[in-house]
Amino acid sequence: MSPLPSPLGPLGQIALTVQDLDRATAFYKDTLGLPLLFQFPGLAFFNLHGIRLMLSRGEGEPKEPHGLESSGTVLYFKTDDLAAGFATLKDRGVTVLSDPHLIAKMPDHELWMAFFRDSEGNTFALMSEVR
Repeated sequence: MSPLPSPLGPLGQIALTVQDLDRATAFYKDTLGLPLLFQFPGLAFFNLHGIRLMLSRGEGEPKEPHGLESSGTVLYFKTDDLAAGFATLKDRGVTVLSDPHLIAKMPDHELWMAFFRDSEGNTFALMSEVR
């Protein structure tokens, strides 16, 4: 039996939860030499060889020692058709965390996302940059 076609495109973004956003931003920019793309309050975005790396402080109370969130890493998969990809995943029974919604209006596009969980409770997202 052949596998079902995947609604997931290439990896587009990785989110990392950090303890100190200013310290982490300086480390990724100045120590690792990653280009800083842009910042929003509480977020910093870097170019990791064509994949966007998002640093954030995370939400909620720390669940593990040293302030680390137990599910602080999120994989974001690019898609050209967010509605169709999301519908496919929903039809296949994924646990939906949020329906497709507008995240940010950029100068040249809108960023839309939808979030879901895998069978192990990990968070994933479909993302679409709509021009």
